[in-house]
This record gives sequence, structure tokens and C-alpha cells, in this order.
Amino acid sequence: MAEEAARWFREKWHIPLEAYQESIRQCLRNESVLPQWYLAMDDGKIVGGLGVIENDFHNRKDLTPNVCAVYVEEACRCRGIAGELLKAVCDDMAAKGISTLYLLTDHTSFYERYGWEFLCMVQGDGEPEMSRMYVHRQ
Repeated sequence: MAEEAARWFREKWHIPLEAYQESIRQCLRNESVLPQWYLAMDDGKIVGGLGVIENDFHNRKDLTPNVCAVYVEEACRCRGIAGELLKAVCDDMAAKGISTLYLLTDHTSFYERYGWEFLCMVQGDGEPEMSRMYVHRQ
């Protein structure tokens, strides 16, 4: 599913396909803890996903690793899929020895529902406005 996942994430976030392909290949090679990619499936179709990378294109390189590319298909929202993905990634990363994760977003209250805490404002690469950085500690 690597190619299908790369195309799906590219469609949602408009990052070059090659970046997703390479990152997913690195994940599948299992050479290190990062990057990691997670999918939510429904009847063989991707309905949600997210990743964990070192830095999600912001100036705070010390806040790592970052949950990124969180997305649930609009028709599948409000079913708890995002919450399950976030729980799965936090649990999986904790099992791999990473108990603190960061997440960059423009949402103002969504992630608090899932145990994330607002940390600070950070500057996204090439972004005119500051964005919210959240932290989750396992």
C-alpha cells in the first residue's frame, strides 16, 4: 500500500509525491524509529492517516519528533477515527521509546480532546502567520 498511501497523502497536503514515497520507503525499511506512517482503512479504502517525522516544516528544530499530515476524509469525520489514529501513534511511539510528541496545527481546540496540550506558537517554513505547537507526553 506504500504507493497508494503516498498518493493519498500527496492529494491531501500537496507536498511532492516523491517526498512521501521516500519517507514511506524509509519507514518500511525499519532502519530507525523515524519516520512512521499510519493509515485508517474502511473496506480496503484509506479514510484517514498521519505520520511521524523529525520536523514538520517549522523553525523549532528542538521540538521533535512531529506528528504530521493528520487527515480524515470529510465523509468519515466525527466517527472517532482521528482520535484512534492519535492514540495509536502515541502508543506505538511510546513502545518505541519516544514518549513526547509534537504537532503543528492551526486548529485551536481539536487536539485537546485527545490529551494534547498547547505548548507555544512557532513559525512554519514560508508561512506568514505563526502556528500552534502542541505536545503530548505519554
